[in-house]
Amino acid sequence: MRFMHIYSIKMRILALLMNKHTSKMGARTDRQAVIREIITTGTVQSQEELLMHLRSMGYELTQATLSRDLKAMKVVKASQGDSYKYVFPGGKAAAEMGIKSSFGLLADGFWDLQFSGNIAVVKTAPAFAGTIAAILDEAQPNEILGSVAGDDTIMLVMREGASRDELKAALVRIMPTMKGKI
Repeated sequence: MRFMHIYSIKMRILALLMNKHTSKMGARTDRQAVIREIITTGTVQSQEELLMHLRSMGYELTQATLSRDLKAMKVVKASQGDSYKYVFPGGKAAAEMGIKSSFGLLADGFWDLQFSGNIAVVKTAPAFAGTIAAILDEAQPNEILGSVAGDDTIMLVMREGASRDELKAALVRIMPTMKGKI
């Protein structure tokens, strides 16, 4: 236990010294490389767990920064029975879990779609909303003006004149495995 504590302190000091001499862009690149290493070599089940791991290594970042990193890196959460694990679509862990792309996984996280005027509310499994919203934003379908995502809910603002059926069709075009779910 004492050895691990001393090792942890040494790693924090080393990380702080390394980060002190890097640019902001270099720090982000370095941090994302460490995130990739942590995810591919371990089982990280939550952002809180990943954030604590990074902080123990000397990285000072907020939950929002970590969320942006995960979004930029296209990290997704995969179900492992009663728990979740972060994986990279197309990576070894994803392949072992039978995930060929993020689309199949994301469709599994989709629960419900409701409308109110020109707003669509998408309910997802916990922690899926951000990734689904990021994929929708990246696809830039004409039917969607913008999105706001929480942990398990996405609010989609439909473009003026877009119908509910057109929005559903756009969602299926972007994530084909959603066909039959909406």
